[in-house]
Order: sequence, then C-alpha cells, then structure tokens
Amino acid sequence: MAYRGHVRNGVVELDEPASLPEGAEVSVDLVAAKKVLTASGGETHRGNGGSLYDRLSHVIGRIDDLPSDFSRNHDHYLYGTPKK
Repeated sequence: MAYRGHVRNGVVELDEPASLPEGAEVSVDLVAAKKVLTASGGETHRGNGGSLYDRLSHVIGRIDDLPSDFSRNHDHYLYGTPKK
C-alpha cells in the first residue's frame, strides 16, 4: 500500500490517516519538485512536473512550416512510409 504525505518540521506527515502498527518498517520515496515552464512562459515548481499542457506549452505552435497533410501522413514524413 502506498501513502502520500509531506515533510513538516522534519517529520513525514501522511495526507490521509493510516492505521500502521507501532514499529512497522516503512520506505519513503522522495517526489522531487521539478521546475517546469507554464503556458505564459514563466516557471513554476510542481512535484509531478505539472500537467501535460504545462510541460509542453513552450513548444505548442512553434513549428509553422509543416506540410498541410502532416497530421495525416506524419509516418511518411518521419519514416518514409507510403502516404495515406
């Protein structure tokens, strides 16, 4: 079972109450804060890297010289397969 929590004053506090037996051995994996670009071009820190939009917003709309049928025939342009 996995539990999520935060460190406060040097102690791990679980987000949800849990009945763990006294002396139970536990493992703690750190979810590191990552610096990600936001849609406005600024930076923010999010533990999970932010939404897919936040993580990729800096490249959305940057390429403007693709063929008009690129979305339908991307395999042709990337790998040389026959056009659809």
